[in-house]
Amino acid sequence: MPQKQQISVCICTYRRPILLERLLSALEQQDTEGFFEFSVVIVDNDKSESTRSIVESFARQSRISVCYDVEPEQNIALARNRALANSQGNFVAFIDDDEIPPESWLLRLYKALTNYHCDGILAPVLPQFEQAPPQWVLKGNYFDRPSHPTGHVLAWTNTRTGNVLLKRELFRDDQKWFDPAFGSGGEDRDLFRRLIEKGHTFIWCNEAAVYETVPSNRWKRTVLLKRALLRGKMALNTPGTGVLSILKSVIAIIAYTASLPLLAICGQHIFMQYLIKLCDHLGKVLAFLGINLVREKYVSN
Repeated sequence: MPQKQQISVCICTYRRPILLERLLSALEQQDTEGFFEFSVVIVDNDKSESTRSIVESFARQSRISVCYDVEPEQNIALARNRALANSQGNFVAFIDDDEIPPESWLLRLYKALTNYHCDGILAPVLPQFEQAPPQWVLKGNYFDRPSHPTGHVLAWTNTRTGNVLLKRELFRDDQKWFDPAFGSGGEDRDLFRRLIEKGHTFIWCNEAAVYETVPSNRWKRTVLLKRALLRGKMALNTPGTGVLSILKSVIAIIAYTASLPLLAICGQHIFMQYLIKLCDHLGKVLAFLGINLVREKYVSN
């Protein structure tokens, strides 16, 4: 009998033991239909190893092979690189620690990658609110991500690692796959940009969705705005972000600021949508000037 395909499911985690435990339980329910086997690689991006006991407890009673490692420097790119370094087999899947997959998740990704003969498959991440959010949050679609028909070839601007299956051979060359300069986000799109420039192809599978837990603190206005400022700061690291891009952001800041009084009349959700866009541009311009309003690596509250 031919040897089964091997998938390493990589999870980078930071102080979310309860959510991680839930994710591990869901992974144990994955249906493979005998096409492949999979193991789990967990990289704790907390030097205090806050999830070690959870992982060790799971590993003792699970049929799944589990690798636990620690990246002591708080940097998501370094954590992802460490996960890749620990991965084995033919394919690598990434899923976030606050997400939960249905039983068919990994199988749908695998079948799509096989059917389309591509280098990787990306799929939806859908919000799952812990409690009913205010109407302005639902109307604003702040937690919705772009979706595409199955088979759609993705540009790098529509890529991320929240729900993805990739060929392991993409990562043969070196061990600096994710750029640590993007320590707070954007490192995944930068990786896909470089891979697509080399001729690799990534396809969308709309049927392999996972669900992201959205706690109530995530939709606080201050959190939404701080995350936008941080995104803008990280965007400055994207190649091609030069003086012209900064000038465009300055113009956008002026236009959005002037429009805010009128937008406030249109509804709170519209006002917040454009205030967030303003902060995206503001974060980039302030970072260009050496001003850092958001010092946290990750913004959650």
